[in-house]
Amino acid sequence: MLILGNARLFLENLIKYGILVDPIQIVSLFLKDPYSWPALCLILVSNAFVIVTLQIERRMATCVLSERFGLLLHVFNLITILSFPAAVVLMVTSITPVGAVMALMCYTILFLKLYSFKDVNRWCREQRRVKLKTLSRSLSAPGLKENGEAVQTVVVYPGNLTYKDMYYFLFAPTLCYELNFPRSPRIRKRFLLRRLFEMLFFTQLLVGLIQQWMVPAIQNSMKPFKDMDYSRMIERLLKLAVPNHLIWLIFFYWFFHSSMNFLAELMQFGDREFYRDWWNSETVPYFWKNWNIPVHRWCSRHFYKPMLKRGVNKRIAQTAVFLASAFFHEYLVSVPLKMFRLWAFMGMMAQIPLAWFVGRFLSGNYGNAAVWVSLIIGQPAAVLMYVHDYYILNCEGPQ
Repeated sequence: MLILGNARLFLENLIKYGILVDPIQIVSLFLKDPYSWPALCLILVSNAFVIVTLQIERRMATCVLSERFGLLLHVFNLITILSFPAAVVLMVTSITPVGAVMALMCYTILFLKLYSFKDVNRWCREQRRVKLKTLSRSLSAPGLKENGEAVQTVVVYPGNLTYKDMYYFLFAPTLCYELNFPRSPRIRKRFLLRRLFEMLFFTQLLVGLIQQWMVPAIQNSMKPFKDMDYSRMIERLLKLAVPNHLIWLIFFYWFFHSSMNFLAELMQFGDREFYRDWWNSETVPYFWKNWNIPVHRWCSRHFYKPMLKRGVNKRIAQTAVFLASAFFHEYLVSVPLKMFRLWAFMGMMAQIPLAWFVGRFLSGNYGNAAVWVSLIIGQPAAVLMYVHDYYILNCEGPQ
């Protein structure tokens, strides 16, 4: 039924609009001027913040910098990581919204990774002081032995403070830093090629679906929203929900399964748990804990649990996690679009009362249905809000 229903919609789209897929047009989403690459330049500049973080940690390891002053430098560096690219995006007119999203996404990931790097090294220094080790420590130690031979070298603090270690972590498909990551023994070439083929195929499929299905649906939604025709608005929302959700599911598979496994295999990164069975979620918290494991682990390790250790109430800590997540969602949408409407922020914060309602009144399949409905309807609603506001500001001018 689903296949036949969607096939009918796709055929109707082809009959009405013809073939709209144009791969060349995608380039214009990233570049306004083929001789100007502001987003790429902005990403390359991020290396400066990496070098600053590593140099701070090296000086703290040798006690050249005190803990308090080093922390102050880290805080300034982390704040700059988020504020500097936002300022550049808002001031540079040649950067496109899509290019800005890519650049800000890289800086957001860098922020989370360097925050984790800072925390883990601080824990290592605390552990070193507690154990009262001798002042001179080896930079590495032999790993577990098998048949009398060392099979892997285990890095010990401060031997991890190298550019090789730092950049391995930055490219690894994880947000949580470890001195010794689990490693796979070899690169499986067939597995790597399968993931690469999936990445290329689904990239083309996503581009085609967005151009052929999403763009016409969004364009046809502007007039009902402008006229505040509520019945037509609901009809447009439901019509957009199908392609939007299909694209979201394909993107999930492309990113969390194909791309991250490709990167992990290439880097011989052993931890491959990037998601769990979020599709079986019967509660909202279960979905958020399992659909994006790297982000969930970072939030739990560096944000939620430290708050609990400081005596913060569990409910307040959970609310703070959603608040931080809402900030980053809004940061990645409003800054590239150069308008601040807070739709993404409010959508994330609405998860808190939704989680309470589903947990209190629904269970089993009913709870699972509620989670799916929130995903299918919530995302296209936010998309339409932002597209409508962007259209009004940039195509019609201020009212």
